[in-house]
Amino acid sequence: MITNLTHASVYVIDQESARDFYVNKLGFEEKMNIPIGEGAFWLTVSPKDQPNLEITLMPIHKGGMFKPEIAAQLDNLVKSGTFGFGVFESKDIYATYQELKDKGVEFTKEPTEEFYGIEAMFKDDSGNWFSLVQVKPE
Repeated sequence: MITNLTHASVYVIDQESARDFYVNKLGFEEKMNIPIGEGAFWLTVSPKDQPNLEITLMPIHKGGMFKPEIAAQLDNLVKSGTFGFGVFESKDIYATYQELKDKGVEFTKEPTEEFYGIEAMFKDDSGNWFSLVQVKPE
């Protein structure tokens, strides 16, 4: 029986830039940063309040994992914002929104009241988009 999810991947254009974005802008903790060859790293980050979930910042890498034409397609999908999605929660979305915006995070939707709570949307430095939500209290 499956008990939980420990790792999820987000494809990134540049691992070092992505590390900087997730650690220095979003405030995540770097968990692993191990060379795996050809200039790539096993690089994982976690939200500080969720250390058991590691997000692997997976490079779009020609060679070992992808044929050049597949890497180019994936690169285009990520950069265009059509690939990648996740939902992050916040206890105070307005404070989190302002903090991230002040750090240069690009928001595509300001905090807006929705039926499930308050939601804002942002992109990472590769083009992946995420929802930031403050869930309505029950």
